[in-house]
Amino acid sequence: MWEAYLKGFKAYLQLERGMSDNTVEAYLHDVAVLGSHIRDEFPGVSIVNIHLAHLQSFLVAINELELAVATQARILSGVKAFFRYLSIEEIITSDPTQLLEAPKLKRSLPHVLSIEDIGKLFDAIDQSTPEGTRNSAMLETMYSCGLRVSELITLRISNLYLDVGFIKVLGKGDKERLVPIGDEAIKQIGLYREYIRCHIPIKKDKEDFLFLNRRGAPLSRIMVFYIIKDLATKAGLSDGIHPHTLRHSFATHLVEGGADLRAVQEMMGHKSITTTEIYTHLDRTYLRSTLEKYHPRYK
Repeated sequence: MWEAYLKGFKAYLQLERGMSDNTVEAYLHDVAVLGSHIRDEFPGVSIVNIHLAHLQSFLVAINELELAVATQARILSGVKAFFRYLSIEEIITSDPTQLLEAPKLKRSLPHVLSIEDIGKLFDAIDQSTPEGTRNSAMLETMYSCGLRVSELITLRISNLYLDVGFIKVLGKGDKERLVPIGDEAIKQIGLYREYIRCHIPIKKDKEDFLFLNRRGAPLSRIMVFYIIKDLATKAGLSDGIHPHTLRHSFATHLVEGGADLRAVQEMMGHKSITTTEIYTHLDRTYLRSTLEKYHPRYK
């Protein structure tokens, strides 16, 4: 019975909600976990008979697994979407998740690199090798444009508008956005394409992907992680540096320089300005200068 509903739910997420494949698979997995819990703890209870108490029991169960709060919140998001779908399709008469409270998320400040450390990371690249030339172009692009790693590895040549200084990025939920790209990143992409990429035997249907491995296929997320981790070690930087660190650093350095938050939000592809505002908490000098500039009692 659950399988039939999950099939319809999948179509709903893809066609009506326009969610990415990764998000759809995560939501389906979350609902499958709920189904297992209901079958184990409440045998005989069908989907149409699930009530708030059953769902609260499920939340207690996943909390006891000591999952991260963010993971628990994501699971709940998938479950809520499932019951919203059931309600829309009139499979259930009332949505039991309406009174279900999500775990409180702790907004932790992201780890960022100083401008000096960014320089050390880039200096650790051995540009005398083909991989080094490619990695230099990749890191410059990530830092110049504030890209997620998924956006980097799916970046296509047909979406480069380097003559006018922009690239088109496919972000979360398959939402496209135009992002400015800096001169140094443009230069490194040019070197990579002219001297390295043109000599790679590219796999069929992968010709439009910009960054390739030596076998002519797009890089994986984990490969980019290892590349940056290795460079951080060579540069003598602290542990915990990963691809998203460059994205956080991009946003932080813009905000510290006085960039408008709405502009940063647009470039980062954030759905809500609240997500972007976290970067204002990373620099106390920026906060004080803002207060002194705009608060009437500081003038």
